[in-house]
Amino acid sequence: MKKKWMAAFCIFCMMGLVGCQNDSTYDQRLEQENQQLKQQIEELQKPVNYEQAPQNEPAIVEIVDPTTKKIIETISPKDSGYETNLPAYQQHIEQIAKELARGTDATEGYDQRMMLDRLDEEGKIIKGRPQMILKESELVERILEASTTGGQVEVPLYITQSGYSFEDIPYLNEVVVASYTTYFNSADVGRNKNIELSAKAIDSVIVGSGDHFSFNTIVGPRDEANGYQPAPEIINKKVVMGIGGGICQTSSTLFNAVDQIPVKYVERHHHSLDIGYVPKGRDATVSYGSLDFRFQNTSDVPFLIQTTYGKNFLTIEVRTAEKYVEILTKG
Repeated sequence: MKKKWMAAFCIFCMMGLVGCQNDSTYDQRLEQENQQLKQQIEELQKPVNYEQAPQNEPAIVEIVDPTTKKIIETISPKDSGYETNLPAYQQHIEQIAKELARGTDATEGYDQRMMLDRLDEEGKIIKGRPQMILKESELVERILEASTTGGQVEVPLYITQSGYSFEDIPYLNEVVVASYTTYFNSADVGRNKNIELSAKAIDSVIVGSGDHFSFNTIVGPRDEANGYQPAPEIINKKVVMGIGGGICQTSSTLFNAVDQIPVKYVERHHHSLDIGYVPKGRDATVSYGSLDFRFQNTSDVPFLIQTTYGKNFLTIEVRTAEKYVEILTKG
């Protein structure tokens, strides 16, 4: 009996210990939950930073030079009225295209006339430069297309090289297909010097098929820095003294020479008074920066311009290869 009582007592004590152990575990778990709840409350009490949704940036059009890949002009369509006044916006970008092509008082434009190649005294080619044209209407179209989304637009440049073959060069001096001579007073030293300089400037110039010849481009500025001298010239129906007077005799002699072959005149002007060295109406007056004498070689073959300056005369010849004579003398 005593043994049974002792066993029962031991069991009771063990149950008490288990109960105490369970109470301790519960308290620990409760404390952990309290800590977690406290942390959640602290997080909820922190100030909230609301991030604004990213705004769409206004479209920007960048005009890029196709050769250097540099940005040369930036346009904001929105600020320039693309969304509110489309006609005014188009007029704005047309002005930008015009200035890029033709230049302004402060900057040069992309457009450049062809500087024709020429031969030196040994028959070697002196390179000029090609014709370059910026197509203004095409640039405007490209800008309009990019004005909604923005982006880069390349300048549309069209480059034309001289229309002759290197193989033709040794033969272009073979045959004279056209020639014209004018005369002047050998005593007029200043005027004669101007004729001599301008004639030398166009001597041995190669005019390829389709090429454009510009007297002002090839001869360049007629000023004292380039050796030109004061001489009589005609301005607004009056004879006045001016630097470079007399060069119109060179341009008029050239006109009468090339008028014998297939060319198309792009620009030609008459003097405001009659002159004596060519028949009436057969002149071609020039003035650097304004009046020019320009023509295009509309034949399919190249020719060479050669000048001979004498004591009282100027002769300008058009020469070509023998195999091209028939083509240049047609019509």
